[in-house]
Amino acid sequence: MPESCDVLVIGGGPGGSACAALLADRGFRVTLLERAAFPREHVGESLLPASIPVLEQIGVMPQIEAAGFVTKRGATLVWGKDPDPWSWYFADDPEQRPSSFQVVRSQFDQILLENARAHGVDVRERHQVVDVEFEGERPAAVRFLHEGVEGRIAPRFVVDASGQAALLSRKLQLQQWDTFFQNLAVFGYYCGARHLDPPNDGNIFIESYAHGWLWKIPLHTGVSSVGAVVDKEIGQAGLREQGADGFLAAQIALAPHTCALLEDAELVGEPQVERDWSYRSSSFAGDGYVLVGDAACFVDPLFSSGVHLALGSAALAASYVSTALTDPRNRREAAVAYQTAYEKQYDYFHLTAQLFYGTNRTADSYFWEARRLFADQLGGDATPREAFVRAVSGQPPHGYERAVIERGELPAELAEEVQRRDRRARERQASAEAASADPEALLRAAPSLPPRVRLAQARNLSTSGYQQAFRLVVEGGESDGYPVTAVMAACIGKMDGRATLGEIIGAVDAEHQLRGAARLTEIVQRDLPTLIGAGLIDVQTPTVGRNQPCPCGSGKKYKRCHGA
Repeated sequence: MPESCDVLVIGGGPGGSACAALLADRGFRVTLLERAAFPREHVGESLLPASIPVLEQIGVMPQIEAAGFVTKRGATLVWGKDPDPWSWYFADDPEQRPSSFQVVRSQFDQILLENARAHGVDVRERHQVVDVEFEGERPAAVRFLHEGVEGRIAPRFVVDASGQAALLSRKLQLQQWDTFFQNLAVFGYYCGARHLDPPNDGNIFIESYAHGWLWKIPLHTGVSSVGAVVDKEIGQAGLREQGADGFLAAQIALAPHTCALLEDAELVGEPQVERDWSYRSSSFAGDGYVLVGDAACFVDPLFSSGVHLALGSAALAASYVSTALTDPRNRREAAVAYQTAYEKQYDYFHLTAQLFYGTNRTADSYFWEARRLFADQLGGDATPREAFVRAVSGQPPHGYERAVIERGELPAELAEEVQRRDRRARERQASAEAASADPEALLRAAPSLPPRVRLAQARNLSTSGYQQAFRLVVEGGESDGYPVTAVMAACIGKMDGRATLGEIIGAVDAEHQLRGAARLTEIVQRDLPTLIGAGLIDVQTPTVGRNQPCPCGSGKKYKRCHGA
């Protein structure tokens, strides 16, 4: 008889380790099978600030901070309209953390794997999963090899975090290859390299050149990660003629800024090649299984999104698995919510990378001509404007998008859309600040939904769990929706321009027996300025004076009735 567990995680990379730790924290018996013995080498050293909240959630930030990794404050690039380097910084975005890390993946991944073990996960290294056996559409057992001996485990749920091996995606024929990013990467490690001048010395450096682009990442061990991304067919031909060592050296020689930084550097070991490139699975989750990180999808590494997508999907997957095991009635809806949430993150990086490739004008060559951005290339049937709107979900352009605006050459309709959204963001911010500055006026006003906005019932899958929720949807196809709780939605539904906030809260409290009017008042009063400032709720201030009769017909003065 095979062993058993609640959840079996395939792969001990960042996605697998994080998901395993989160599930163990929720009381599940988790077994993690990793084919290698850690520490093991892995490319993908540059982290985004958006990854840090998940690292905090699994309790591993003290170890990360103590490891001595290089602090990353942004990126320096040779990209866009001119050949000179330019920089952008995380601190330029007020909603983002000001720094992240350039990590040695062998050390970083081991910290996360040991953290999973400390959380109670049964971690087994040198255990290679060879197959997942299905009964119908549901996994029944996982077969593995350990020191030549085969074993089987029968879990209630399988988390595939096998990276680009994409074990389940390949087995179930879910993988769909990207037709835009048909590239390959050749990378190695150099000691003795020069770094950029402060404050950019910890930045990732990216240089576009005739055949593609190169990266250089400084690491705290004294070496730099250096890689070239080129067209797949041209790269394969070059590798056959020159070998990995000669081909990488030839690409560096074509990029003057990278070449200068590596002038006195020495290659350590043999360069590696990554041939499989961008792809996504047609389904990210099914009955009894879920795909995490690269096992579900992989996008061009231009924006260092690999670890971030792995950690973000791991947190979402933990909520999905927990829901599926404890509340099977909601399994299918939770699976859809997981795929929707993960695809939204993936699409954001996919579209932004397309924008960067398609608007670059530093070189004229086959590589760049093949990747020029045309109206029919972005978002399938959608126009570039529609694809951009869907990807950024109504947020103002920031970070990478801002860099595209300033340095790239966008299609006219897309540039106009970006500028329009930027203006709307400033207007919303000013409105929110004005509302917050006069809370008494806010409470006297009676919010109501404008005609173009409607409430839609939805399920919300977040890192904290799977919950009933509502979403404010803007008609016309634009995803400007602002997520609100069911309680907020119920309150909004009763706003008729006459009832006070207290009366509305009281009615909802009585109708749904919430038994927490004070807490409910706090939530509504806290969230309303945000909704109003975002322009998703119109504030209709009565024109009647406070000492005049209330328009509700009560006979009382307005200030004693609905003006209270």
